[in-house]
Amino acid sequence: MKPQDLHTHSVYDDGGATLEQMVRAAAAKGLSAVGLSVHSPIEHEDWTVRSENLQVFLREARSLKRKYRDQITVFCGIEFDLRSAVDLSRFDYVIGSLHATATPEGAFDTDNTAELARAGIDRFFGGNADAAAEAYFAQYQAMAKNPEIDIVGHFDLLTKFDEQGRLYDDLSPRYLDAAHEALRLLSDAGKIFEINTGAMSRGYRTAPYPARHLLEFLCGIGGRICLTSDAHSADGVGYAFGQSLALAKSCGFRELWLLTEDGFAPFQISEIEA
Repeated sequence: MKPQDLHTHSVYDDGGATLEQMVRAAAAKGLSAVGLSVHSPIEHEDWTVRSENLQVFLREARSLKRKYRDQITVFCGIEFDLRSAVDLSRFDYVIGSLHATATPEGAFDTDNTAELARAGIDRFFGGNADAAAEAYFAQYQAMAKNPEIDIVGHFDLLTKFDEQGRLYDDLSPRYLDAAHEALRLLSDAGKIFEINTGAMSRGYRTAPYPARHLLEFLCGIGGRICLTSDAHSADGVGYAFGQSLALAKSCGFRELWLLTEDGFAPFQISEIEA
């Protein structure tokens, strides 16, 4: 059995390929299914889909589902940000993700540039990265209360730049306490965590999100996982899935959760060929 990739982006938001190019790339790589997802609209953020284009996106994605049904299964999803207001019931699945850290005084971008991330930690938390991490993971805790969210997107995205220059100590007690509490709440709510290779394909990281030690913790509490690429180009679809699969196995996972026409279901990792 081949894996599927439910986290992709296109020219409808900040991706560089058309929806059809993404479908064709997934089919060429032999994936069993591809999810055409889009960043939920956020006012004044040009990397998200425009509200007026959302229905056009849905219509085209569904058209491609019919066109390629004999080659690959196509699902239509959304990457939902807490700052969005959007009807999630129209989508086959929902990825809940954070791209900013909220504070009472304002928010700062978590994954735009390392300089902006550092400036946000300095401005809003007096340079205390542990306090910034606690605020970040508290937002993920809130996602546990939303029954429409299926997948937790790039859980520790705040460490995107840490292989080049460390912003966070992801082994500090405060960081771990905050991350573990969010993992517990989300796992107890039945959410599926993606092993995401998006930062790898774009040259920021050499390993997927979440970090190995978080995946090991997640496995220990019975958490669920899936593989995604967060691809923003056709050549990023299914990126490094072999590495992700090996990581999942080494952390103790025995199942991957895949989306079917009847909803999400577990499949034995031993049956998956990346």
